Amino acid sequence: MNITARPPAPRVDANTKILAVSLFALAMGEELWQAYMPAYLTALGASGIAVGLFGSSKDLLDSAYQLPGGWLTDRLGHRRALLTFTAVAGAGYVIYAAAPSWPIVIVGLIAVMAWKAGAFPTTFAVIGEALPAARRATAFAVQSVLVRVPRVVAAPIGGIAIASMGLLAGVRTTCAITAAIALAVWCVQYRSLHERAVVERPSTVRSLRPDKVPLPLRRLLAADCVVRIGEGLAASFIVLYVTEVSRASIEFFGVLYAIQQAVAIAFYLPGGRLADLAGRRWVIAMTFLFFAAFPLAVRTAAGDAQLVLAFVIGGLKEIGEPARKSLILDLAPVDRRGSTVGVYYAVRNALVVPAGLAGGLLWQQDHTLPLEAAGIVCLAGLVVFLVVTRPQSTSFTSSPSSRTS
Repeated sequence: MNITARPPAPRVDANTKILAVSLFALAMGEELWQAYMPAYLTALGASGIAVGLFGSSKDLLDSAYQLPGGWLTDRLGHRRALLTFTAVAGAGYVIYAAAPSWPIVIVGLIAVMAWKAGAFPTTFAVIGEALPAARRATAFAVQSVLVRVPRVVAAPIGGIAIASMGLLAGVRTTCAITAAIALAVWCVQYRSLHERAVVERPSTVRSLRPDKVPLPLRRLLAADCVVRIGEGLAASFIVLYVTEVSRASIEFFGVLYAIQQAVAIAFYLPGGRLADLAGRRWVIAMTFLFFAAFPLAVRTAAGDAQLVLAFVIGGLKEIGEPARKSLILDLAPVDRRGSTVGVYYAVRNALVVPAGLAGGLLWQQDHTLPLEAAGIVCLAGLVVFLVVTRPQSTSFTSSPSSRTS
């Protein structure tokens, strides 16, 4: 069977456009209230431990959903998978809006994460079926922009709405709006998405085993895990270090965060295009280097100007994200794209979960330790990546324009 045959152009264009609309619309809806969920939980009677449980549950679900999400994508096809995840997430938004107490919000989280985590492997499958290898990094760059622009646009709008209505009424209203958006997105998906069956769908869960992941992809996964564990050591403490140790105001931290997001958005498309033209390996190595440099730059910043520079570096660490995602897709078997991506992210996200706790233990000893440890571990991940991707495989080094899908 010819698994590399291309579908008609209009059908491919429709699928990628609908995926883009889905990502952007649901991100806009979620960012209306997402940053305010801890306050919403507190207003519903949650303790600090319960708020922490909510955060930990998100991390665990982000890992746990990857495997079934990938398998369902391969088993059902991306159209039915997207419809399922959108519908489940929409039900979760309704639960958020109607929750009379904080435990119900935890229940709603199980449904809400169906889109954010469960549909994640599906996006890889849609892009992999629609585009040749030489265009995938650019496509992932567009995807990253679509889900990050709402952080800049929708979060302030949600804050204004919540401030004007009151916390409970405001969050419930914005969650209801998101549920309505999900319904509209589901209708568009139902009418416009087309399935493309090119291979036999797996009927068992054999493809969910880590040993079914190709060796080159396992090498990338090993390096990625080390880097992400390093990032997790400091992620929760950057804001605390800037405001408590560097003595910057919370308002200035908001400016720094906006700068970081703006730089990331600005460099996604150039980074994706560079990866498509020049190959994935060195662009990924560059981003791992910025992962290491960011916490160290924050740690050594001696004033506001140096903090600004540090957060510019923090934005640049996203430049290789499209290259890494497209390399995952390049290395994944065509007949198991969804499940392979699911295994990859399930393993990575599960290993990162304890990093925050480890960072907290370091923070209690000395406030500089999480940032210093993060830089060292990320540098170790860069070294691992350069070593394990050095063998004579063109999978890591050659331009994707010379390879077929």
